[in-house]
Amino acid sequence: MEASQMVDWRNIHEKRDHSLSTMPLAGLSSLYGLGVKIRASIYARMRKKELPGFVVSIGNLTAGGTGKTPAAAMIAEWALKEGYRPAILSRGYGSKHKGKILDVSDGQHLFATPTEAGDEPYLLAKKLEGVPVIISKARYDAGILAHQRYGTDFFILDDGFQHICLKRNLDLVLLDATSPFGNMRLLPRGPLREPVDHLQRADAFILTRTGHGTTLIMMNFLKKKFGGKPVFQSEHIPEKIVFPDLRKVYSADFVKGKRVVAFAGIAKPEAFKDTLAKLGAEPVLFQAYKDHHAFSPREVKQLVAAKNKLRADHLITTEKDWVRLEGVSPHTPDLAYLTIRFQIAGSESFFKMICERRGDLRCNSR
Repeated sequence: MEASQMVDWRNIHEKRDHSLSTMPLAGLSSLYGLGVKIRASIYARMRKKELPGFVVSIGNLTAGGTGKTPAAAMIAEWALKEGYRPAILSRGYGSKHKGKILDVSDGQHLFATPTEAGDEPYLLAKKLEGVPVIISKARYDAGILAHQRYGTDFFILDDGFQHICLKRNLDLVLLDATSPFGNMRLLPRGPLREPVDHLQRADAFILTRTGHGTTLIMMNFLKKKFGGKPVFQSEHIPEKIVFPDLRKVYSADFVKGKRVVAFAGIAKPEAFKDTLAKLGAEPVLFQAYKDHHAFSPREVKQLVAAKNKLRADHLITTEKDWVRLEGVSPHTPDLAYLTIRFQIAGSESFFKMICERRGDLRCNSR
């Protein structure tokens, strides 16, 4: 699907008023909500499976990106430094692997392609040295394998809030501070994967993309509605500009004053465009694709042609998109990707919370 033909789900999920065009979606949302209610009722009566170690879940309430993948990377890197043996357990969204379980990496070597693993697990596996990444719809089975094969004692569930059949020690939910609940309606009429009241299951909240006027209001709302549970603020910090074909790396401010053709196939591509603008780049053309878009060589050539026609300095995308481009992109010296780092305000309090949950009050002083 070409970018110009994409359904604008972002606009639909923000729109609160009803119209003839949204009536079918509202009907489907009612059916979806009934399914969510039945599922929750069934799992409430079931005994949850337990893994042999500490389990932290990183999830969200809405469809679309809130920054779970970089948050999972941040926690994994911290756990590794603290002397734990972390592994990331992912459902492998977009994976083409037909088996029950797939080792994406053992922490040292990659065993799968982006197509086999899905772009997010592959990106995590590529970035995280010393942290195995395993995908399976049955996260318990993936965790047992990680424990037996790699000695894992610290399990990170990537996108785990809805995986309620598995017991966890800490349930973290990420919410986009700019639009935490959209129009407050369930999929597909709205962005909610389950009702807002289900956030009662969470142990703590992390607001992403903070720095906006609504952040304080949202923090107060969450604390009041959900019994004073901890609320943390976070940001996605631009880190490096990488030119993979040239094997050159620059700081993020390299793009300041540069004319760029930018593109992204992520849940909220406009966030990438805003990031480039804040870095001082001049996006002379911005192309948005659907989330997890599978790029073709033809599309890459079209983007290169646009860059040349507009006399832009560089062609730039996200690190997540580069994972899907790596195997199909022709030699393109001017193509770069931006890496980001997940940063929590008051990180000492955040990691202290994890230590206390784990019963290890000395871990921050190791």
